[in-house]
Amino acid sequence: MWLEAKYPALNVARRYVISRSQDLFGVSIVELTWGRIGTRGQGKRLSFADAADAADAEHFIAGLLRRRASATRRIGVPYREVHRT
Repeated sequence: MWLEAKYPALNVARRYVISRSQDLFGVSIVELTWGRIGTRGQGKRLSFADAADAADAEHFIAGLLRRRASATRRIGVPYREVHRT
């Protein structure tokens, strides 16, 4: 999922990318990338090993999306979904 927050008047140009996949061993991988649009930004990769952890991965992603929903209060513009992977 690719999210962007743009507001040129406030010089806001942010992106947030969340992707979930599985490796060859069935481990759920959640990859996060964030930063200013047009830059490399920062990233984080988390792994969730078993079925119980897979539910934790869904809970983790839901929490990330709740925090992105508060962007209007924090940075003055909401994130909008640009692309769903």
